[in-house]
Amino acid sequence: MTTYIHHRPEWPNFTWDADELAQPLATVWQKQGRLVGRMLSLGFPLQEAAVLKTLTEDVIKSSEIEGENLDHEQVRSSIARRLGIDAGALAPADRNVEGVVEMMLDATQNYSKPLTDERLFGWHASLFPTGRSHMRKIVVGSWRDDATGPMQVVSGPEGRPRVHYEAPAANKLANEMAAFLKWFETEDKTDKIIRAALAHLWFVTIHPFDDGNGRIARAIADMALARAENSKQRFYSMSAQIRAERNDYYNVLERTQKAAHLDVTAWLSWFLGCLDRALDGADKILQDIFVRAEFWKKHAQAKINARQRDMLNRLLDGFFGKLTSTKYAIIEKCSPDTALRDINELIDMGILVKEEGGGRSTSYALAGAQ
Repeated sequence: MTTYIHHRPEWPNFTWDADELAQPLATVWQKQGRLVGRMLSLGFPLQEAAVLKTLTEDVIKSSEIEGENLDHEQVRSSIARRLGIDAGALAPADRNVEGVVEMMLDATQNYSKPLTDERLFGWHASLFPTGRSHMRKIVVGSWRDDATGPMQVVSGPEGRPRVHYEAPAANKLANEMAAFLKWFETEDKTDKIIRAALAHLWFVTIHPFDDGNGRIARAIADMALARAENSKQRFYSMSAQIRAERNDYYNVLERTQKAAHLDVTAWLSWFLGCLDRALDGADKILQDIFVRAEFWKKHAQAKINARQRDMLNRLLDGFFGKLTSTKYAIIEKCSPDTALRDINELIDMGILVKEEGGGRSTSYALAGAQ
């Protein structure tokens, strides 16, 4: 039988090489400070736009890591509605999207509130409002019971699975989670970013739920990072960076969980590097926000109706696929004639252009964006 770190007698007393981590930790703190300073200098409306874009990315990418693809506009609308951000026409969101958004916003906007088992049960119930994960019925809003066997992380074809990890048995979960939650809510001298990395690893190692453990672990890490910064405002997405490095993420987790010791320097080093790259990625969000601000400043006097404004904001956010008059009519809930009239008006104003090589269906793009 494979021995995992939770089998070790010293579990969960993690150790690490502070000297090895000192420089990357200092770099991350410096980048965080610079980023927050830059964002706060933007003014409130642009700050709101940056937060909305960041949180939307965070929710979508955290779900993508687990193979769940959420609708971008539904996620954006749900977040905007809950935070009271003016984001134009808001698309209705299904209950799965609402549940994921509810969990993430509770973690980041209410970061100072205690993390308890009941709060985690609520997050889990939000993730699985039907009581099912895909077609499989699962235990929701409670620790798993292992009724169908031990909790394992597996890959490969059915009948020949490769076991990457096996979590603590269900009868140990109450004690395991009590120890974790007590630690999470007890301040010590450990650096707060290191605590976020440890919280992520510790929770996902316990794997207390039938499903959703990865998403909840990342929400807990985001909550710990918000506590480190003492701020509800999120200007970078750790989950988006983890999604970009998903293979490395799973590999370092597996190596750490199968190690013959509780020295987690390698995990902490990877986490700090990933966070460093996430902070660099925030520059792209900042650039997009500036582009949007300059766009609307340039066209401040243009006579643009609500449908057109909503569609232009979608294009500025990175519209998925090609914009056609048919898509415009569906998204803006108008007739094809109205859609085409709106588009032609924007072309006449020099805001939209016809794309070349459209084939059977003409497509359109922002002028200068081709």
